[in-house]
Amino acid sequence: MVEPYYTAFLEYLEAEQPKGQPESLYAPSNYILGLGGKRIRPLLTLLAADVCNGDFRAALPAAMAVEVFHNFSLVHDDIMDAAPLRRGQQTVHNKWDINAGILSGDVMLVAAYQYFESYPPKLFKELVTTFSLTAQQVCEGQQMDVDFPQQNEVTNAQYLQMITYKTAVLLGCALKMGALIGGASTDLAEQWYAFGKNIGIAFQLQDDYLDAFGDPKTFGKQVGGDIIENKKTFLYLCALKNGNSLQTAALIDWFSKNLDDNTEKIQQVKEIFKSTGAEAATRAEIQRYTHKAFDLLTALPYPKDRLQPLKNLAEALIQRTT
Repeated sequence: MVEPYYTAFLEYLEAEQPKGQPESLYAPSNYILGLGGKRIRPLLTLLAADVCNGDFRAALPAAMAVEVFHNFSLVHDDIMDAAPLRRGQQTVHNKWDINAGILSGDVMLVAAYQYFESYPPKLFKELVTTFSLTAQQVCEGQQMDVDFPQQNEVTNAQYLQMITYKTAVLLGCALKMGALIGGASTDLAEQWYAFGKNIGIAFQLQDDYLDAFGDPKTFGKQVGGDIIENKKTFLYLCALKNGNSLQTAALIDWFSKNLDDNTEKIQQVKEIFKSTGAEAATRAEIQRYTHKAFDLLTALPYPKDRLQPLKNLAEALIQRTT
């Protein structure tokens, strides 16, 4: 049901991806944009514009801005994480070098803003204001994620704030901009934003859950990666909060280790996640944000059949196993 939007966006991406000289500056950005992915964020922008009785093609520049910004953030995240692979292929800094990753990311951020220049002044201001706040919050969320390993204590609320900024606000922004382009009022666009933000939180919590409890055959990356890296995910924080003294001591001990063989570490930590109720609590939190998101979607003043493709896409995001 989203195929026409997806096809239109890929055609626009091919025609309008960042270009210029020297070629060495733009080759890395074209490379990362060509690695594929589900293109969820631009699809949300196009779907929202269409539901709001707008021509979804009018939202293609904004959808492109969202996708270019998202990939810019991935390029810089990969540098910070020293990640060798992205979507199964070499990361930009690994294929070229760190300088190329920094500069190509910078030019992608600039290019993202340039896509808004085709919109009339009033709409341009609304879109750029929304986009700029989102960009700032994504950076703040990334810094929170960087800071957490050095903090003695991280609360569930702090973790939820981090994933809201790092992941969820960009989904909200994508939907809000599509709604504005489709003619929605400011208040109604905020409802679209709230729907997207809650979907984004559920999406990230599901990602955390799958990292520990996903099926290795379908997950698409190593199960237990967050455990190996000693990441303080929602599962970890719930286990630390709910566990008895022996469980919390064992968990802290495992998360102080960097091992060559992590088989036992993954197994033991997952058992602690189960026995402390952290696994169940995380699944319940995913459901809570999912229900909140779909309540917001249902409350939008549009016919159910017009909202159905968006609902299907959101369900696929949250119920995924990969």
